[in-house]
Amino acid sequence: IVKLLLNKDANINAQGGNFNTALQAASYNGHKQIVKLLLDRGANINAQGGK
Repeated sequence: IVKLLLNKDANINAQGGNFNTALQAASYNGHKQIVKLLLDRGANINAQGGK
């Protein structure tokens, strides 16, 4: 699903929800493959926020 959304030009750094960004959520939940995919696609590693 993540690949599909990114291929449809979803905003990789969109903010919202409990973790602020998809990268933060994937990292927190231990989804290593998704973290790698997001980083490879240019996710902002310095994003801050979330609950």
